[in-house]
Amino acid sequence: MVRTGLGVDVHGLAAGNGLTLGGVTVPFDQGITGHSDGDVVIHAIVDALLGAAALGDLGTHFPSSDEQWRGVSSQIFLKRCRELLAGAGARIQHVDCTVLLQEPPIAEHIPEMRRRVADDLAIDAAQVSIKATTTDHLGLIGRGEGVAALAVATVTTENNTDGKP
Repeated sequence: MVRTGLGVDVHGLAAGNGLTLGGVTVPFDQGITGHSDGDVVIHAIVDALLGAAALGDLGTHFPSSDEQWRGVSSQIFLKRCRELLAGAGARIQHVDCTVLLQEPPIAEHIPEMRRRVADDLAIDAAQVSIKATTTDHLGLIGRGEGVAALAVATVTTENNTDGKP
């Protein structure tokens, strides 16, 4: 069975030392606010993958109420997500993520983001797409107050009827 999941994440920006996106620190005078490192790329991808396999969401597995996740690299979430999917018999086919960010430009960092996400998921970088867009100065993203990411993931599982992979 081919299954698709959707993930969305939004975080605020505040004075800081770089943005962590897709496991890569992008030089910038602001940082992402969040309980963990706030990596919206990884958070959206994890939610998309968990959704595709009907395994809940980021908050179910890594709740912000749990202090063990404070300040951690979101790459831990990605690796654990891979293990959860494997345990459920789901194979990752593809992930696609769009980052919504007014500044800074991140195009030069995208190949490294793709490589890191692929490595953490134990898939080929050709199975990972990451791209970026602005909101043309509209809304909280356009005003430089936040960053968002949308992701879609495709997994394959054995055919089932109970909603579990």
